[in-house]
Amino acid sequence: MPNLISVERASLALGTTQVLDAVSLGLGGGDRIGIVGRNGGGKTTLLRVLSGTRTVDSGRVARVGGLTVGTLSQDDTLDPTRTVHEVVLRDLPEHEWAADPRIRDILEGLLGGTDGAGVGGLDATIAPLSGGERRRIALAALLVQRPDVLLLDEPTNHLDVEGVAWLADHLVRRHSSPTNAILAITHDRWFLDAVAGQTWEVENGAVHAYEGGYAAFVLAKAERSRIAAVTADRRDNLLRKELAWLRRGAPARTSKPKFRIEAANALIAAEPPPRDDVELVGFATSRLGKDVIDLQDASVEVAGRALLDRVTWHLAPGERIGIVGVNGAGKSTLLRVLAGEVPPSAGKRKVGVTVQVAHLTQEVRELEEWADRRVIEAVEAVKSTIRLGRREISASQLAQRLGFTGPRQQTRVRDLSGGERRRLQLTRLLMSEPNVLLLDEPTNDLDIETLTSLEDVLDGWAGTLLVVSHDRYLLERVCDRQVALLGDGKVRDLPGGVEQYLRLRGDQPAPRHTPGTAVPAPAAAPASTAPSTASPAELREARKVMARVEKQLARLGEREGRLHEQMLEHATDHARVLGLNAELRAIVDEREALEVEWLEAADLVD
Repeated sequence: MPNLISVERASLALGTTQVLDAVSLGLGGGDRIGIVGRNGGGKTTLLRVLSGTRTVDSGRVARVGGLTVGTLSQDDTLDPTRTVHEVVLRDLPEHEWAADPRIRDILEGLLGGTDGAGVGGLDATIAPLSGGERRRIALAALLVQRPDVLLLDEPTNHLDVEGVAWLADHLVRRHSSPTNAILAITHDRWFLDAVAGQTWEVENGAVHAYEGGYAAFVLAKAERSRIAAVTADRRDNLLRKELAWLRRGAPARTSKPKFRIEAANALIAAEPPPRDDVELVGFATSRLGKDVIDLQDASVEVAGRALLDRVTWHLAPGERIGIVGVNGAGKSTLLRVLAGEVPPSAGKRKVGVTVQVAHLTQEVRELEEWADRRVIEAVEAVKSTIRLGRREISASQLAQRLGFTGPRQQTRVRDLSGGERRRLQLTRLLMSEPNVLLLDEPTNDLDIETLTSLEDVLDGWAGTLLVVSHDRYLLERVCDRQVALLGDGKVRDLPGGVEQYLRLRGDQPAPRHTPGTAVPAPAAAPASTAPSTASPAELREARKVMARVEKQLARLGEREGRLHEQMLEHATDHARVLGLNAELRAIVDEREALEVEWLEAADLVD
């Protein structure tokens, strides 16, 4: 499809930072693109350039005539004097929007029903609503308008697990068409996998494009590092670790063609599982003993409503539990009860003698007293060294693992961004060496690279872990089991994980992923789930094509390996390396064409 928006050699500097450096890219009809990158790396600026709200210093940005562009920003721009109906439905007659299944789906998915019950009703005024409610209203208004190009800046913020699943399904099922395009900045890796057909990484003024969602992005980025003969430094180790987890059977992932599985297997062959659960539980037991925290017939009421109703729960040493539930069900309250910050109105809370609880709340006000101090001072004030797994690391090393490089550790706390403050909160919390860790929405304001680093740190942390999060990927990655609060005051175990929770809620969208042990295929080319209608002769021919292509791909792999060896051998001969690199690019192009041919044949066979 032709590009709806084209960017040619665009450059833009903000102060002394080159945010875009001669960037060329295109947004075409039917594209669903996720944007990732570090906080402050230029993702939102790129969105503004594409929307036309920010001009570039040099280069050209072109849009097709008559194109409509809608943007969901992180700023609250709603008129507080207007009603929900006026913002979302504008002047649409009731018989028109009520008869439109797409608009009804939006109202039910984001506002709690066609009457807007989830935000106080369609006649409610915007002014008294919370930030999360305003955010959902702004998103609903944008989706109702249905612009040609949808630009979304962190659309999953303030959505629970169920809301994220609904939004992903709605965008793919209701908004995708050959004449529309979707571009979303997101740190939600499950959402990225569910929606994106491509992933753009904004890094050091450049935009790198990868086919597929997050899982394919991790694989492609690791392969790019290997092809470039980059030293396997810490970042590559994290990518391999992430790949190893994805390859070993991450839930809700699609299958990957055989020739891609082999590439992933070669890359992660020596990578151990993300964590040794037996060793960690043993270490946690030695630190905690048998008793951690017990709730016995505990009840909590807020404004006459029972958030917890006679809950009995025994937390064991080394347990890793993810907590999901609708907004307002009492997830944060449950953590506060476990932490001892809110006493139960009935029942008992029993705590083991050696328990040391650390609770990450959604507030960052605790850092205000450190506003004039440097980051490293705020961390070292807790402790100078800690033991993580079998290693002892310094405060500076832990801060670096969570994204504070040497120079950034000298920054004043008052000058940190929201995401950096969240990182500092986590660093200080871990430096206190708790043996029970309660995390309330730890992914808020964090970029994907920091999330991966946090998961790596938690992999080596021995203790009991409870995580409240709407980030489905994080819950599946760091927790061994999930529980749900469904609004009835009970804590329900979820042997089937988040998928079971969505089924219990009754709004499970049609599944778009098939669990498997392979690294997922790009979202742009999902495996067909419909019964094959091909004739026996067509099926035989398709299988022959698949076998032929696999042989050709194997030969290409051998040629590629020889080229890598030659590039290493002639590393100091720049002219020779350039020639070899041209041959390598030709192999990559040939491989991509063969992969498409394999996928087309596989669609007939599946």
